[in-house]
Amino acid sequence: MSTGQEKPDTMATAASSQPPAEVWNFEVTSVPSNPLGEGRYIKTAACLIIGDEILNGKTLDKNSNYFARFCFENGIELKRIEVVPDEEDDIVEASRRMVQMYDFVITSGGIGPTHDDITYASLAKAFNQGLVHHQETLRRMMEMSKNRPWINQQTEEQRTARERMALFPEKGEVLFVAKDLWVPVVRLEGKLCIFPGIPSLYQRLLDSLVPFLPLPPLSERPFRLQVFTSLPESSIAPYLTELQKRVKNEGVRVGSYPLLQRGVYVSLIGLDEKRVRGLGDEVVERLQGKVMTEEEVSQAKDGKP
Repeated sequence: MSTGQEKPDTMATAASSQPPAEVWNFEVTSVPSNPLGEGRYIKTAACLIIGDEILNGKTLDKNSNYFARFCFENGIELKRIEVVPDEEDDIVEASRRMVQMYDFVITSGGIGPTHDDITYASLAKAFNQGLVHHQETLRRMMEMSKNRPWINQQTEEQRTARERMALFPEKGEVLFVAKDLWVPVVRLEGKLCIFPGIPSLYQRLLDSLVPFLPLPPLSERPFRLQVFTSLPESSIAPYLTELQKRVKNEGVRVGSYPLLQRGVYVSLIGLDEKRVRGLGDEVVERLQGKVMTEEEVSQAKDGKP
């Protein structure tokens, strides 16, 4: 499976590492009709990370965290994150189950040119489809590679391996979402979108997919406010328990996240921004705290001053 190391025939270099003079302007796919049905929108989501290198600790998974933030910002409730090995049975079982349970499912990893890149084939099996080379993907791949010095030195075996990156489930919906990338997002069953594991490419494609998704209306997107207090978590626990009981029926969620020997971040999440801010004022007063920005919280959790 591709882990982002730079090699001439990997998805990373084939997709984005081009000579500076090259400017690509491929046609982006027209936005199709709502795959969930007219008037429906995504409410729940799941993330399936595929790769032995994640499970054995060789590679740090950044993609599930990025997807979690993507879902929160767009008002989608992320219900599940799973990591499975490069094993067909695991991929088949998990993908079928997730598609049955959730509105939006993504997979990440396992779509490169090597022997353990089996995601496309496994998902084709999961949804009773064959595999076919997608000609437009092959064309774009070749167009972006034609001026590379190694392209004419590849053996037939290497070319075949490279073309595996365009071997898709035959009923898949192929979405070209970025004009400067040959890599598409393949969508199955109107719900499951297949992404590469390389974080930079994954993030570009996920962000570019937004126009193709039936996202919740703005009124369904939550507001989060975070308060920092230097009081120990044990001291504030009774108050937070009482607060959560009091606001639960309003759809407000209360959470606490301690930083070792530094203090606690209290998180308030709800759809009514005015109400959440009002509760934030209460928390600040009761816990001798201070409202923090998302950036300040992120830096603190990363150990930055």
